[in-house]
Amino acid sequence: MAAIITEQLRILNASNFRAGITSTTNSYYVWVGLPNPVNISPTWNTSPPSPIDSFNESNRYWDSIIAMKKINSSDVRRVIEKYQWVSGEKYDIYRHDYSRDNLAPVSNATNLYSSKYYVLNRDYRVYICLDNGISPENPTGKPSLDEPLFTNLEPRAAGSSGDGYVWKYLYTLTPSDIIRFESTNFIPVPEDWSTSSENAAVRDNASTSGQIKIVTIENRGTGYGTATTYSNVNILGDGEGAKASVTINADGKIESVDVSQGGSGYSFGTLDLDSTGITNSAASTDAVTSVIIPPIGGHGANINHELGARKVMIYARLENDSTNPDFITGNEFARIGIVKDPLVYGSSSILTAPKASGVYALKVTASNLSSIVFNPDDVITQTIGVGSTAIGRVVSWDFTTGILKYWQDSQVATSSTAGTSPLYGYRLLRFQNSHDGTGSFVINGGNATVAIDTSFTGVSTVLNSKTYYFGMDFNKGIANPEVQRQSGEIIYVDNRPSVLRSSNQKEDIKIVLEF
Repeated sequence: MAAIITEQLRILNASNFRAGITSTTNSYYVWVGLPNPVNISPTWNTSPPSPIDSFNESNRYWDSIIAMKKINSSDVRRVIEKYQWVSGEKYDIYRHDYSRDNLAPVSNATNLYSSKYYVLNRDYRVYICLDNGISPENPTGKPSLDEPLFTNLEPRAAGSSGDGYVWKYLYTLTPSDIIRFESTNFIPVPEDWSTSSENAAVRDNASTSGQIKIVTIENRGTGYGTATTYSNVNILGDGEGAKASVTINADGKIESVDVSQGGSGYSFGTLDLDSTGITNSAASTDAVTSVIIPPIGGHGANINHELGARKVMIYARLENDSTNPDFITGNEFARIGIVKDPLVYGSSSILTAPKASGVYALKVTASNLSSIVFNPDDVITQTIGVGSTAIGRVVSWDFTTGILKYWQDSQVATSSTAGTSPLYGYRLLRFQNSHDGTGSFVINGGNATVAIDTSFTGVSTVLNSKTYYFGMDFNKGIANPEVQRQSGEIIYVDNRPSVLRSSNQKEDIKIVLEF
């Protein structure tokens, strides 16, 4: 049995996914993680490995999460491929019938949405190409010479070069759209096209469904008599009212076809060359024309269907917040992802906080904290009891406040030396601020030994009249992640060369999901 998943299902899935993210019943987060990728693979930064989709790897992803940021409705937008207008380049025209048997003439695409039939101009305006000068002499069209800059509602040429292009203005990207959702490869489509007042003029101008705009000539034919123009030539089909002017040149061939009345209701059409006195002799060649059928509702009625908005972009900006420093500095991340409906740590409630820390932390004390050095990715340990050791890797260290953030890597617990048993007995024990008398509060690592400050509880401290916020809630010197590990559904993972975060930088994360 032959079957096909249509492009319209992909567009619907993109729409449903965006609706799911913006629903108040769901909670989606962008997360960053993996502060030590070269410990996993020495060639990570030159050749990041492809993520693995399995329950086992999902657990590993949770191990490495540093922090996450909530995705709000304003952080999600449907996007399309970006085709910047360039002088001298050819563009496909909008056609309703591209397929494996009728390839797009310029891009050779097998469907409309994979062809280059729209452009973005220098002013961030989007135009659809209705005609590119295609003719029997130029079967793939001509190079575009005039950049479309107008905002007229009706299709027209962009300039006076005679390049043969006819453009239809659709919309203009807003400054916010440009900052958040425009990238090297993608541009956003407007939000809420069917109801927004901003795009009402274009949308309302397209209210006539099945209105013909373009008829192309594939073969000019011969023997149509002397040079003349026939007006009101009918366009036949399942619609009504469409007419065209047909010009015959001195050689008895059809020179041009210009739609004079678009009519309405057409889902197919044929130029009636056998009427209105347009005849040629039996020994002549019949002309061949194609009536281009616009999208349902007309050009501009449904921008998502017309442009094939089957991708969704998710935007997140990582900023350094002194009052909630979940996104650490001084270390790197090499993995980003998306998780749906994670839980609050130690709870069955879905996380809804704007940001959340994914690491553990210790408030430590020593005689001279300023001399203590914990480098990123240093291994720290604590003796929990006889034969029991807690182990972690340093994520960040602040000697001013004594806050040591770390993550626990299962690969450390299962590693071995010279083929012997695992160093830490296949266990990842948590660091503790109490024990049975056989353990220790002491933390080993870096260039010294420190102790957990069991006298400290809270989310901030005041030193020299300055308040320092930790972004985590400490209880007797220990803070757990704000998100429950292995909760929710990790739906996207991207391994990438590591990004070193510093205190004076921001990162814009743009994730594109294709359906």
